[in-house]
Amino acid sequence: MNLVSLQIKTDEDFSKNLKHLKDLITKAPQDSIILAPEIALSGFCYDKMQEAAEFSIKAIEQIKQLAINKTIALTLITEENGKFYNTLHIFDKQEVIHTQSKVKLFPLGNEHEYFTVGKKEDIKIIEINGIKIATLICFELRFPQLWQKVKGADIILNPSMWGIKRKDHYETISKSLALINQCFVIASNSADFNMGKGSAIISPFGNVNKDDEKEMIIQEIDLDEIKKVRKYINIGLDN
Repeated sequence: MNLVSLQIKTDEDFSKNLKHLKDLITKAPQDSIILAPEIALSGFCYDKMQEAAEFSIKAIEQIKQLAINKTIALTLITEENGKFYNTLHIFDKQEVIHTQSKVKLFPLGNEHEYFTVGKKEDIKIIEINGIKIATLICFELRFPQLWQKVKGADIILNPSMWGIKRKDHYETISKSLALINQCFVIASNSADFNMGKGSAIISPFGNVNKDDEKEMIIQEIDLDEIKKVRKYINIGLDN
């Protein structure tokens, strides 16, 4: 199977962003898990939150149609009972099969002033086509207690809008996530001018496939590598 990390810029035009995302998803190989950067369709558009939430409804229906032989994951601005959330959606077999909203809002970006915190219990391992998958959204990477909730996953997703000033932090923590959990990590960071890029596919042994010049980082993987690493260096993770 293939893992695909998207490393794209977010324009002010939501429709332009959706078209670009759909084009990249279409170009990605079959039998792929595809991850987009955090709220890639809208960015942190605090002056247009309601518009973004309404656009997300439209985007969800269109992305569903592309989830044939491809699993697609991205976060979107959503609204419920007058509150806004940064919500991950995972699409498979033309359905939304999992959602979770960001539980650790980034204080330096004033996210807490605009978003409502999600539920910690929604951070969990789900199974897709026999593969154990979990997600930590951007700033959530920094919280060791949340790492416990994804322990045992085969693949951990991390959609981010991580700033360029902390680029080294992002790359170091992402690699550590793969090493500590002996699993694959898809790190997908924004390519906006003030963002750190550093998107990568990281193996259970810590091998990093990244290229800050590319919009798509694609790697064909062998899931047996997880079992091999966990057997070679046994730290008690489930096989």
